[in-house]
Amino acid sequence: MKDLVPSVERGVSQRKGVKVTQPKVWLKNELVRVGLAESLCTYVMMVFGLGSVAQVVTGQGAFGQYLSINLGFGLGVAMGVHVGGKVSGAHMNAAVSFTMCTFGRLAWRMLPVYIFAQLLGSFLAAGTVYAVYYEAIHDYCGGNLTVTGVKATAGIFATYPAPYLSLLAGFIDQVFGTAMLLLCLMALSDQKNKPAAAGSEPVAVGLLVLLIGISLGSNSGYAINPTRDIAPRVFTAIAGWGADVFRSGNGWWWVPLVAPPIGGVLGAGVYKALVELHHPPLSEQGDGLVEELEEETAPLEKQKNICANVCV
Repeated sequence: MKDLVPSVERGVSQRKGVKVTQPKVWLKNELVRVGLAESLCTYVMMVFGLGSVAQVVTGQGAFGQYLSINLGFGLGVAMGVHVGGKVSGAHMNAAVSFTMCTFGRLAWRMLPVYIFAQLLGSFLAAGTVYAVYYEAIHDYCGGNLTVTGVKATAGIFATYPAPYLSLLAGFIDQVFGTAMLLLCLMALSDQKNKPAAAGSEPVAVGLLVLLIGISLGSNSGYAINPTRDIAPRVFTAIAGWGADVFRSGNGWWWVPLVAPPIGGVLGAGVYKALVELHHPPLSEQGDGLVEELEEETAPLEKQKNICANVCV
Protein backbone atom coordinates (compact mmCIF):
# COMPACT_ATOMS: atom_id res chain seq x y z
CA MET A 1 0.00 0.00 0.00
CA LYS A 2 2.72 2.49 0.88
CA ASP A 3 4.31 1.99 -2.55
CA LEU A 4 0.95 2.49 -4.26
CA VAL A 5 0.28 5.93 -2.78
CA PRO A 6 3.11 7.82 -4.54
CA SER A 7 2.11 6.24 -7.86
CA VAL A 8 -1.48 7.36 -7.44
CA GLU A 9 -0.36 10.85 -6.47
CA ARG A 10 1.89 11.07 -9.53
CA GLY A 11 -0.97 9.95 -11.75
CA VAL A 12 -3.35 12.55 -10.34
CA SER A 13 -0.73 15.27 -10.60
CA GLN A 14 0.04 14.37 -14.20
CA ARG A 15 -3.65 14.56 -15.14
CA LYS A 16 -3.86 18.00 -13.53
CA GLY A 17 -0.74 19.12 -15.31
CA VAL A 18 1.20 19.59 -12.09
CA LYS A 19 4.92 19.00 -12.24
CA VAL A 20 6.02 16.47 -9.66
CA THR A 21 9.58 16.52 -8.35
CA GLN A 22 11.22 13.55 -6.71
CA PRO A 23 12.26 14.05 -3.07
CA LYS A 24 15.89 14.94 -2.56
CA VAL A 25 18.23 12.60 -0.74
CA TRP A 26 19.82 14.85 1.85
CA LEU A 27 22.28 12.34 3.25
CA LYS A 28 23.90 9.98 0.77
CA ASN A 29 26.77 8.93 3.03
CA GLU A 30 25.95 5.49 4.42
CA LEU A 31 27.99 5.93 7.59
CA VAL A 32 26.20 9.15 8.46
CA ARG A 33 22.72 7.75 7.76
CA VAL A 34 23.37 4.62 9.79
CA GLY A 35 24.97 6.58 12.62
CA LEU A 36 22.12 9.06 12.90
CA ALA A 37 19.47 6.34 12.84
CA GLU A 38 21.31 4.25 15.43
CA SER A 39 21.78 7.25 17.69
CA LEU A 40 18.12 8.25 17.46
CA CYS A 41 16.69 4.78 18.07
CA THR A 42 19.03 4.33 21.05
CA TYR A 43 17.91 7.70 22.38
CA VAL A 44 14.25 6.71 22.08
CA MET A 45 14.81 3.39 23.84
CA MET A 46 16.78 4.99 26.67
CA VAL A 47 14.38 7.89 27.27
CA PHE A 48 11.48 5.50 27.77
CA GLY A 49 13.58 3.04 29.78
CA LEU A 50 15.28 5.53 32.09
CA GLY A 51 12.09 7.55 32.33
CA SER A 52 10.23 4.53 33.65
CA VAL A 53 12.91 4.04 36.33
CA ALA A 54 12.81 7.71 37.30
CA GLN A 55 9.02 7.60 37.64
CA VAL A 56 9.09 4.52 39.87
CA VAL A 57 11.94 5.79 42.09
CA THR A 58 10.82 9.38 42.56
CA GLY A 59 7.17 8.34 42.88
CA GLN A 60 8.11 5.94 45.70
CA GLY A 61 5.84 3.26 44.30
CA ALA A 62 2.86 5.52 43.62
CA PHE A 63 3.45 5.55 39.86
CA GLY A 64 4.61 2.02 39.17
CA GLN A 65 6.60 -0.92 40.42
CA TYR A 66 9.44 -3.12 39.13
CA LEU A 67 7.20 -4.45 36.36
CA SER A 68 6.75 -0.87 35.12
CA ILE A 69 10.48 -0.60 34.52
CA ASN A 70 10.52 -3.87 32.57
CA LEU A 71 7.59 -2.71 30.47
CA GLY A 72 9.24 0.67 29.92
CA PHE A 73 12.44 -0.86 28.57
CA GLY A 74 10.59 -3.53 26.57
CA LEU A 75 8.28 -1.06 24.87
CA GLY A 76 11.14 1.40 24.49
CA VAL A 77 13.12 -1.22 22.59
CA ALA A 78 10.11 -1.89 20.37
CA MET A 79 9.79 1.81 19.56
CA GLY A 80 13.52 2.02 18.92
CA VAL A 81 13.33 -0.81 16.38
CA HIS A 82 10.53 1.06 14.61
CA VAL A 83 12.67 4.22 14.52
CA GLY A 84 15.89 2.75 13.09
CA GLY A 85 15.26 -0.86 12.15
CA LYS A 86 15.33 -0.45 8.37
CA VAL A 87 18.33 1.87 8.38
CA SER A 88 20.79 0.65 11.00
CA GLY A 89 19.13 -2.53 12.21
CA ALA A 90 18.44 -0.81 15.54
CA HIS A 91 21.09 -2.65 17.52
CA MET A 92 21.00 -0.11 20.38
CA ASN A 93 23.51 -2.37 22.11
CA ALA A 94 27.28 -2.67 21.62
CA ALA A 95 27.13 -6.37 22.55
CA VAL A 96 24.74 -6.94 19.64
CA SER A 97 26.91 -4.98 17.22
CA PHE A 98 30.06 -6.81 18.34
CA THR A 99 28.34 -10.17 17.96
CA MET A 100 27.06 -9.31 14.49
CA CYS A 101 30.63 -8.40 13.47
CA THR A 102 31.96 -11.63 14.94
CA PHE A 103 29.55 -13.71 12.87
CA GLY A 104 30.02 -11.73 9.67
CA ARG A 105 26.65 -9.99 9.69
CA LEU A 106 28.13 -6.54 10.11
CA ALA A 107 31.36 -5.16 8.65
CA TRP A 108 33.98 -4.49 11.32
CA ARG A 109 34.52 -1.02 9.89
CA MET A 110 30.98 -0.19 10.98
CA LEU A 111 31.52 -1.14 14.63
CA PRO A 112 33.01 2.23 15.75
CA VAL A 113 30.08 4.02 14.08
CA TYR A 114 27.54 1.91 15.96
CA ILE A 115 29.31 2.21 19.30
CA PHE A 116 29.72 5.98 19.02
CA ALA A 117 26.08 6.41 17.97
CA GLN A 118 24.85 4.27 20.85
CA LEU A 119 26.99 6.13 23.38
CA LEU A 120 25.75 9.47 22.08
CA GLY A 121 22.11 8.41 22.13
CA SER A 122 22.39 6.98 25.66
CA PHE A 123 24.22 10.02 27.02
CA LEU A 124 21.70 12.45 25.56
CA ALA A 125 18.81 10.34 26.85
CA ALA A 126 20.29 10.39 30.37
CA GLY A 127 20.58 14.16 30.17
CA THR A 128 17.01 14.48 28.91
CA VAL A 129 15.55 12.31 31.67
CA TYR A 130 17.57 14.20 34.28
CA ALA A 131 16.19 17.49 32.98
CA VAL A 132 12.60 16.22 32.86
CA TYR A 133 12.79 14.73 36.35
CA TYR A 134 15.18 17.29 37.84
CA GLU A 135 12.77 18.67 40.42
CA ALA A 136 11.33 15.24 41.21
CA ILE A 137 14.80 13.81 41.82
CA HIS A 138 15.86 16.68 44.07
CA ASP A 139 12.57 16.61 45.95
CA TYR A 140 12.95 12.87 46.51
CA CYS A 141 16.55 12.96 47.76
CA GLY A 142 16.53 16.44 49.29
CA GLY A 143 19.20 17.62 46.89
CA ASN A 144 21.71 15.02 48.13
CA LEU A 145 22.69 13.00 45.05
CA THR A 146 23.90 9.62 46.30
CA VAL A 147 24.78 6.28 44.74
CA THR A 148 23.87 4.07 47.71
CA GLY A 149 21.51 4.38 50.64
CA VAL A 150 17.79 4.73 51.21
CA LYS A 151 17.44 7.77 48.95
CA ALA A 152 19.97 6.73 46.29
CA THR A 153 19.16 8.01 42.81
CA ALA A 154 22.15 7.02 40.66
CA GLY A 155 20.38 3.73 39.91
CA ILE A 156 17.88 5.67 37.80
CA PHE A 157 20.53 6.01 35.13
CA ALA A 158 22.98 3.10 35.38
CA THR A 159 22.90 -0.40 36.84
CA TYR A 160 24.28 -1.44 40.22
CA PRO A 161 24.51 -4.89 41.80
CA ALA A 162 22.33 -6.08 44.66
CA PRO A 163 24.12 -5.92 48.04
CA TYR A 164 24.51 -9.69 48.16
CA LEU A 165 26.04 -10.03 44.69
CA SER A 166 29.77 -10.65 44.26
CA LEU A 167 31.66 -9.44 41.20
CA LEU A 168 32.07 -13.00 39.93
CA ALA A 169 28.39 -13.78 40.31
CA GLY A 170 27.51 -10.47 38.68
CA PHE A 171 29.84 -11.17 35.79
CA ILE A 172 28.18 -14.56 35.22
CA ASP A 173 24.77 -12.90 35.52
CA GLN A 174 25.60 -10.43 32.74
CA VAL A 175 27.19 -13.04 30.50
CA PHE A 176 24.17 -15.34 30.81
CA GLY A 177 21.58 -12.59 30.37
CA THR A 178 23.24 -11.29 27.21
CA ALA A 179 23.71 -14.83 25.92
CA MET A 180 19.97 -15.43 26.19
CA LEU A 181 19.33 -12.13 24.41
CA LEU A 182 21.51 -12.97 21.41
CA LEU A 183 20.45 -16.60 21.27
CA CYS A 184 16.82 -15.55 20.94
CA LEU A 185 17.63 -12.70 18.53
CA MET A 186 19.35 -15.19 16.26
CA ALA A 187 16.25 -17.38 16.37
CA LEU A 188 13.91 -14.46 15.68
CA SER A 189 15.87 -13.57 12.52
CA ASP A 190 16.50 -17.13 11.30
CA GLN A 191 14.46 -17.36 8.09
CA LYS A 192 14.92 -21.14 7.91
CA ASN A 193 13.45 -21.72 11.35
CA LYS A 194 10.52 -19.89 12.93
CA PRO A 195 11.34 -16.18 12.62
CA ALA A 196 9.22 -13.30 13.80
CA ALA A 197 6.47 -12.59 11.28
CA ALA A 198 7.19 -9.75 8.88
CA GLY A 199 6.25 -6.50 10.56
CA SER A 200 6.11 -7.99 14.04
CA GLU A 201 9.86 -7.82 14.72
CA PRO A 202 9.71 -4.73 16.98
CA VAL A 203 7.08 -6.31 19.21
CA ALA A 204 8.94 -9.61 19.32
CA VAL A 205 12.23 -7.98 20.32
CA GLY A 206 10.50 -5.78 22.88
CA LEU A 207 8.83 -8.83 24.44
CA LEU A 208 12.21 -10.57 24.57
CA VAL A 209 13.73 -7.70 26.55
CA LEU A 210 10.67 -7.68 28.82
CA LEU A 211 11.08 -11.42 29.37
CA ILE A 212 14.73 -11.05 30.33
CA GLY A 213 13.83 -8.25 32.73
CA ILE A 214 11.14 -10.19 34.58
CA SER A 215 13.22 -13.36 34.80
CA LEU A 216 16.87 -12.30 35.03
CA GLY A 217 16.78 -8.70 36.21
CA SER A 218 16.89 -8.65 40.01
CA ASN A 219 20.59 -9.39 40.54
CA SER A 220 22.01 -6.35 38.81
CA GLY A 221 19.35 -4.61 36.75
CA TYR A 222 20.00 -6.60 33.52
CA ALA A 223 22.13 -4.02 31.73
CA ILE A 224 23.12 -6.65 29.10
CA ASN A 225 24.36 -3.66 27.12
CA PRO A 226 27.72 -1.85 27.52
CA THR A 227 26.71 1.41 25.85
CA ARG A 228 23.39 1.55 27.70
CA ASP A 229 25.25 1.47 31.02
CA ILE A 230 28.49 3.39 30.64
CA ALA A 231 27.16 6.53 28.94
CA PRO A 232 24.53 7.34 31.62
CA ARG A 233 27.11 6.42 34.28
CA VAL A 234 29.50 9.00 32.91
CA PHE A 235 26.64 11.51 32.79
CA THR A 236 25.84 10.97 36.47
CA ALA A 237 29.51 11.40 37.38
CA ILE A 238 29.45 14.78 35.64
CA ALA A 239 25.99 15.83 36.84
CA GLY A 240 26.74 15.64 40.56
CA TRP A 241 26.94 12.03 41.74
CA GLY A 242 30.73 12.10 41.40
CA ALA A 243 33.28 9.30 41.27
CA ASP A 244 31.17 7.08 43.52
CA VAL A 245 29.33 5.87 40.42
CA PHE A 246 32.58 4.03 39.53
CA ARG A 247 33.54 2.93 43.05
CA SER A 248 30.18 1.54 44.12
CA GLY A 249 29.60 -2.21 44.11
CA ASN A 250 33.32 -2.94 44.50
CA GLY A 251 34.02 -1.19 41.22
CA TRP A 252 31.05 -2.72 39.43
CA TRP A 253 31.18 -0.34 36.45
CA TRP A 254 33.44 -2.55 34.29
CA VAL A 255 31.23 -5.65 34.51
CA PRO A 256 28.44 -4.33 32.20
CA LEU A 257 31.21 -3.27 29.79
CA VAL A 258 33.09 -6.56 29.54
CA ALA A 259 30.57 -9.32 30.24
CA PRO A 260 27.84 -8.57 27.64
CA PRO A 261 30.05 -8.88 24.52
CA ILE A 262 31.31 -12.23 25.81
CA GLY A 263 27.77 -13.39 26.52
CA GLY A 264 26.53 -12.17 23.16
CA VAL A 265 29.09 -14.19 21.21
CA LEU A 266 28.45 -17.26 23.39
CA GLY A 267 24.67 -17.08 22.99
CA ALA A 268 24.76 -16.53 19.24
CA GLY A 269 27.40 -19.24 18.91
CA VAL A 270 25.29 -21.76 20.79
CA TYR A 271 22.30 -21.12 18.54
CA LYS A 272 24.42 -21.34 15.43
CA ALA A 273 26.16 -24.54 16.56
CA LEU A 274 23.06 -26.37 17.77
CA VAL A 275 20.40 -25.12 15.33
CA GLU A 276 21.40 -22.90 12.42
CA LEU A 277 24.22 -25.06 11.06
CA HIS A 278 21.97 -28.11 10.92
CA HIS A 279 19.13 -26.84 8.76
CA PRO A 280 18.51 -29.30 5.90
CA PRO A 281 19.26 -28.11 2.36
CA LEU A 282 16.47 -26.07 0.86
CA SER A 283 15.99 -28.65 -1.89
CA GLU A 284 14.83 -31.15 0.72
CA GLN A 285 12.11 -28.85 2.02
CA GLY A 286 10.05 -28.49 -1.15
CA ASP A 287 10.10 -26.12 -4.07
CA GLY A 288 7.45 -23.86 -2.57
CA LEU A 289 9.46 -23.33 0.58
CA VAL A 290 12.58 -22.65 -1.48
CA GLU A 291 10.87 -19.83 -3.33
CA GLU A 292 9.43 -18.43 -0.10
CA LEU A 293 12.76 -18.45 1.69
CA GLU A 294 14.53 -16.88 -1.26
CA GLU A 295 12.04 -14.02 -1.22
CA GLU A 296 12.40 -13.57 2.53
CA THR A 297 16.19 -13.70 2.65
CA ALA A 298 16.92 -11.56 -0.39
CA PRO A 299 16.67 -8.26 1.54
CA LEU A 300 18.79 -9.72 4.32
CA GLU A 301 21.58 -10.77 1.97
CA LYS A 302 21.54 -7.32 0.42
CA GLN A 303 22.01 -5.62 3.78
CA LYS A 304 24.04 -8.17 5.72
CA ASN A 305 27.24 -6.13 5.57
CA ILE A 306 25.40 -3.05 6.83
CA CYS A 307 23.45 -4.30 9.81
CA ALA A 308 21.69 -7.26 11.37
CA ASN A 309 18.07 -7.73 10.44
CA VAL A 310 16.50 -7.71 13.87
CA CYS A 311 18.59 -6.62 16.81
CA VAL A 312 18.53 -4.67 20.07
